[in-house]
Amino acid sequence: MKLSELSQKLGADQTSLAAYPDRDPEITGVTAIEAAQPQTISYVEGDKFASLIDTTAASALILPFKEDLQTRATARGIAWIATREPRLLFARTIALFYQPFRPSAGIHPSAVIDESVKLGEDVSISANVVIYPNVTIGNGVAIFPNVVIYPDVTIGDRTLLHANCVIQERAQIGADCVINSGAVIGGEGFGFVPVPQGWVKMEQSGSVVLEDGVEVGCNSTIDRPAVGETRIGKNTKLDNLVHVGHGSQVGENCAMAAQVGLSGAVQLGNRVILGGQVGVANQAKVGDGVQAGAKAGIHSSVEPGTIVLGTPAIPYKLFLKVAALWNRLPEMNQTLKQLQKQMNQDKG
Repeated sequence: MKLSELSQKLGADQTSLAAYPDRDPEITGVTAIEAAQPQTISYVEGDKFASLIDTTAASALILPFKEDLQTRATARGIAWIATREPRLLFARTIALFYQPFRPSAGIHPSAVIDESVKLGEDVSISANVVIYPNVTIGNGVAIFPNVVIYPDVTIGDRTLLHANCVIQERAQIGADCVINSGAVIGGEGFGFVPVPQGWVKMEQSGSVVLEDGVEVGCNSTIDRPAVGETRIGKNTKLDNLVHVGHGSQVGENCAMAAQVGLSGAVQLGNRVILGGQVGVANQAKVGDGVQAGAKAGIHSSVEPGTIVLGTPAIPYKLFLKVAALWNRLPEMNQTLKQLQKQMNQDKG
């Protein structure tokens, strides 16, 4: 489509077309700015990437409200549209040009479906899917090959279950969720009671609840507890290889990067962001809006709005002060030794 048409669909706030109506390129796709080709559109989020405007082959760019960046693009003959949040607008642009594969409605003859299962309208069930008794599946759900759904599961409208994921007993999955390949929802929590002879297994009779809009990455696991429920709040996003321990309560609009691990009975507030490999200890409470940098080890409760780094996790301003001293530790150690030697000489 022409850039003018694209800008209308996106509701762009400002464009170069007002000043240069003859520069209205046809856009056939989206691309990264470094690999852009003619007739594609990309984006620049801020001054950090300004130099890429001078080398990109893109025919159009999504820019912030920065006159210098806009002037730079115009000087190269690149059309642009401007917005307060270029990355968000770029995401919406991708959605106009690309739609992920979704199988058409219907049931593959190799699927094994118990007669008690309740299916909504326009459901797609692919090859080798197994669905056990008393499962309820909403409208527009797509189930990819080799998915296994245990008894008494509920799946909401338009949810996607990608190939080889497993939904274990009594799990409740809301509408518009995405469960990616290899994920296990509702597996047994790690419950064992120590005795002199070893361990006694504590059966995990609880369930997992995913509210609407939750997305779970490949090979992630969300465990059910011995009693009660493990709950993931609305619109929360889990990356690949994330583990949520039994009985944890995760709020709405949270995000967890790859290899995050939550121990049992962790409580996360709303809008919590955990970087890659963050670990949260058993029963820790993390308040609303907390951000934890990669590999942070959260061993105790964190107040709302705090940004933490390090293991054990500490407020980021303190962490930066500590980090600034690391390179000086050998020098400081040498100075300390010299002072100790001098003190001993003075005593002698």
